Amino acid sequence: MAEAKKSKMKYAGFLIALGIVYGDIGTSPLYTMNAIIAGNVHTDNMKNLVIGSISLVFWTLMLITTIKYVLIALRADNHGEGGIFSLYSKVRNRNMKWLIIPAMVGGAALLADGALTPAVTVTSAVEGLEGQSFGPFSFPTGTDFVVTTVLVILLMVFSFQRTGTTKIGRLFGPLMLFWFSFIGIFGLLQVVQNPVVLKALSPVYAVETLFSPDNRLGIFILGNIFLATTGAEALYSDMGHVGKKNIYMSWPFVYTMLILNYMGQGAWAISHHVSGQNLNLFFDILPNQWRLVGVLISTVAAVIASQALITGAFTLVSEAISLKIMPRLRISYPNDVRGQMYISQVNWMLFVAGVFIVFYFKSSHNMEAAYGLAITVTMLMTTILLFEFIRFKTKTVWAVCFAVPFGILEVLFLLASLVKFVHGGYVSVILMLLILSVMVFWYYGNKRREALSFNNDYLSLIDYRKQLLQLAADSDEPLMAKNLVYIVNVHDDYKIKKSVIYSILGARPKRAKVYWFVTIKESINPYEKSYSVDLMSSQNMVRVVLNLGFKVDPQVEYYIHRIAKSLVKQGFLEPQKIRYGLDKSRSVGDFKYIVTNNYYTDLKTVSKISFWDRFLIGGRIWLQSHSVHLRYFYRLRLSDTVEEIVPLFIERKPAVILKQTEVKNQMPKFHRD
Repeated sequence: MAEAKKSKMKYAGFLIALGIVYGDIGTSPLYTMNAIIAGNVHTDNMKNLVIGSISLVFWTLMLITTIKYVLIALRADNHGEGGIFSLYSKVRNRNMKWLIIPAMVGGAALLADGALTPAVTVTSAVEGLEGQSFGPFSFPTGTDFVVTTVLVILLMVFSFQRTGTTKIGRLFGPLMLFWFSFIGIFGLLQVVQNPVVLKALSPVYAVETLFSPDNRLGIFILGNIFLATTGAEALYSDMGHVGKKNIYMSWPFVYTMLILNYMGQGAWAISHHVSGQNLNLFFDILPNQWRLVGVLISTVAAVIASQALITGAFTLVSEAISLKIMPRLRISYPNDVRGQMYISQVNWMLFVAGVFIVFYFKSSHNMEAAYGLAITVTMLMTTILLFEFIRFKTKTVWAVCFAVPFGILEVLFLLASLVKFVHGGYVSVILMLLILSVMVFWYYGNKRREALSFNNDYLSLIDYRKQLLQLAADSDEPLMAKNLVYIVNVHDDYKIKKSVIYSILGARPKRAKVYWFVTIKESINPYEKSYSVDLMSSQNMVRVVLNLGFKVDPQVEYYIHRIAKSLVKQGFLEPQKIRYGLDKSRSVGDFKYIVTNNYYTDLKTVSKISFWDRFLIGGRIWLQSHSVHLRYFYRLRLSDTVEEIVPLFIERKPAVILKQTEVKNQMPKFHRD
């Protein structure tokens, strides 16, 4: 009984992995062989070109997807999570500040690729209907039909995201099992008829093709070959959604079915002496009675390809927010299943980008020119970070043995893909640069702001401890709240922003029974929820450090209430008696949360600040003003939150000398005792 249950769970994990992870790489047969052969229209020996190209595809999938990602990258998990930012969070704590650069570049490129994937995969599938007749139904030809159908499908895909990936995985898993079985079987049928394509399993044909006169593109054919492995990064990014064991178990099946289909397309191309014009090899190998089924199931697979990148984008952005690389966005959690999240702004921005790409390129052939360029950048950046990971875990020599061959291989793919730049690749590059600029402004703008303000705008909380304790006990001052909470970064030496001290002890002192200073730190563990407390030798001041992983809902208000009750129960804080209320027995009173926002109009008046610092900081504050408010991000209730606007920098103005001329109608002078 136990064995049967265990087997059932393995099968369920296998299906979920198929439904979430492999959509992108699983739909590559829709367009990869078309792009390869169309790029060599005038070759003199199509047979050698086809066999050599399939060999390049086979060994590219073997080296990059199987060895690099499945066997190596999946071992670099961050408590079960994968992706370039998870990898960066594991290697960044070793005084390697420059590693933020490959992390940001790779993350931006992956998000840019996420905008292209839904458009190119869905368009490739829908184009299989053009001019086809199935019984009484006939489909038109032309871009208007394709574009309209693709836009409807994309709208449905992106609208479905808020339900969470578990439901999607359960729904799409069996369909993807059918998809891979479908493409493998029909590929095998063609291989049986023309087994000469089995020669492609030898790497000799791959190497020969790169330098063969039959290959008119030369080494630049790698730009099209790379399309076969564009979904490899999703295996790593989506690891947290399905678990590495399920990827280990499912990839051999997926790999086998993909290669069978590529070989089947190649066998058909050789048998029919294709010329390279108007090809749609994936659908050409299907018997007429299976063509409609092929179109329908390929459309579903294209939807799943979109899903793989979208869920990966959610994870990627959530990690970036936690690492303070991207602005705060509202993250929702569709269900209680570990790792599930939804980011509305990311979802609809990807949708808008996809719609633009469909309208701009109109056909999958045109989109292929832009596709793949960005992801080569991501893979190269991942290799750099993996080098540091391996070097730290083992020995430098093993890291070099990994980085040199894969680095050279991916540089070759990048150079080959750069040819696509003028044919549409500039679109993905523009998207990547736009996303990267947001990261640069947010990350480096904040770093420069902290560097310029630390000496002048920070004070020691210890120096004002006595005044705060006196204020807490001063009954002559009105009580603002029994608990006053500041979400602020308190450094290890108790340095705190001057604006916080001014907020409490300024013109209108804010009296509270307990002052809370809450610092929120991103944890390496994506699911960690822990805290430490420093009572500062009092019962009126509490410094809390909350360690939250990027997969944790930041319910700060709930956490602080729990911490307060725990401290009262342990006897570290006095019980706060409640005279009125529905629950007079509770031990903790009311809370007020003070959140601050900077304004940047004073940047022009700040002395000793360079143009680039002003540019970066100004961009950072502009992004902050357009990001999710701290109140929403930390789940604070509006009635319990007070917002204060403070200047970005507090500068001491030079003394101004005023000369008194006269005093009229004065009263008798006041004499002090």
